[in-house]
Amino acid sequence: MRCSCKECGVYMVQAEAPHLGCVCPECFYRCTDCLGTDTVVSRESLAALAFDPRFQPENLAQSFLSEEDEDG
Repeated sequence: MRCSCKECGVYMVQAEAPHLGCVCPECFYRCTDCLGTDTVVSRESLAALAFDPRFQPENLAQSFLSEEDEDG
């Protein structure tokens, strides 16, 4: 994602550091807006989601079908 700096408008770049987020190359303003909720999911937690039954293809398909039935 490409963000523009809230302070000076220059395109920001993602910084790979202990504190994830974007850094402005001009004024060095930092933000985490494009990360969503100011939280980062660890690699281990993200990998564990692969085995979560809520995200198995058949369960995902069923949840979409259920939503369509409620809307319809």
